[in-house]
Amino acid sequence: VQLQASGGGLVQVGGSLRLSCAASGVQFTRYAMGWFRQAPGKEREFVAAISRSERTTSYADSVKDRFTISRDNAKKTVYLQLNNLTPEDTANYYCAAKSTILSVDAGTTPTDYDYWGQGTLVTVSS
Repeated sequence: VQLQASGGGLVQVGGSLRLSCAASGVQFTRYAMGWFRQAPGKEREFVAAISRSERTTSYADSVKDRFTISRDNAKKTVYLQLNNLTPEDTANYYCAAKSTILSVDAGTTPTDYDYWGQGTLVTVSS
């Protein structure tokens, strides 16, 4: 199983980015997908998740109303749209896949996830 994250970069405060995470070697529709981030010197934290069925999404309070998670099951890709970015959003962003039988499961706990991508760096300059 491989998860390839991309789309990170340097952006100014208030700017936007779209992260992508392409999955291979996995039956994508069997997995809930999540995004997590880790800033320097901090622990990895939950950002957003989407269920297998796309019917359920979860967001961290810090990104709610600014970030949007979506998925394209035909392309085996999950996206994270980041809007109105602040310096506090600077971090490595990781996508992850969670095997689940529940079609509405959009888990927020990192240890529940089975596979992880390599991370893509988002830097927000003030």
